Amino acid sequence: MSTISPRAVFVTRETDYELLLARHATRGQAKFFLETRGQDIDLLEDRHRRLYGTLQAGRAAVPSDWRQAAVRRADLNRFVFGPEDVIIVVGQDGLVANVAKYLDGQPVLGLNPAPDLYDGVLVRVPLARLKPLLPASVAGAAPAERRTMVEARLDSGERLLALNEIFVGHHSHQSARYRITCGDLAEDHSSSGLIVASGTGATGWARSIMEATQATLLLGNEEPAVAFFVREPFPSVATGTTLRAGKLAAAPLAVTSRMNEGGVIFADGIEQDFLSFDWGQSVMLGPAAQTLHLITC
Repeated sequence: MSTISPRAVFVTRETDYELLLARHATRGQAKFFLETRGQDIDLLEDRHRRLYGTLQAGRAAVPSDWRQAAVRRADLNRFVFGPEDVIIVVGQDGLVANVAKYLDGQPVLGLNPAPDLYDGVLVRVPLARLKPLLPASVAGAAPAERRTMVEARLDSGERLLALNEIFVGHHSHQSARYRITCGDLAEDHSSSGLIVASGTGATGWARSIMEATQATLLLGNEEPAVAFFVREPFPSVATGTTLRAGKLAAAPLAVTSRMNEGGVIFADGIEQDFLSFDWGQSVMLGPAAQTLHLITC
């Protein structure tokens, strides 16, 4: 058993108020900019205070013999998480997805600083419950879900994880061209790209695709399966539309790029953090071995 004390790692992102000040340098200039457009800076400032109030209260709830650290979303790819860490996400649900791909089984607790603004599907730990849940999460005694994640693995060995979905396609509005293989079926495609979504992601981008195409696939949050959805496949003498959607469990989905340039793979809507996917490269997509250890309440 490790003798290292647990570390509470608080994850936040810049508030809209902070981003506005970074752009306009002073509060007065930011206030003037918004007022000339019929908007009120006080609203953003209030949300800013609420987030930092929740953060301060959360840090005060950490046991005195624990260590603490803080990291912003923009620095997650440079932060080293340890096996003894407990992750406390303060913000919107999307921030849980942002941090999930950097973890390997560490418990995650989400604090919602504005329940009247954010749905709180993933950030659903009441502030009053944080203090007892922290030691319980280390002891394995806290209620939790093991949410399935999506993995993309290139033939080069590069790997990408996502909590919601992984996108494969062209970085612009051009058609994505590729060969798709699902089990014994394969065809060439020209489409707006495809996504592979988990049960968590099935309520987001995948849901909008299902509603538009009537291709409903049921996925549980902890079900060890994911689903793929092709966006707007175009039929032609060289491209098909048969493989539009399907569930992936034991066998992954294989995709081979037919794009000379501009092919990309990215996770959870973060387009800046992508893998290049150009002509001849192949990727295997399916459920990841890693799961998100989400403390539920």
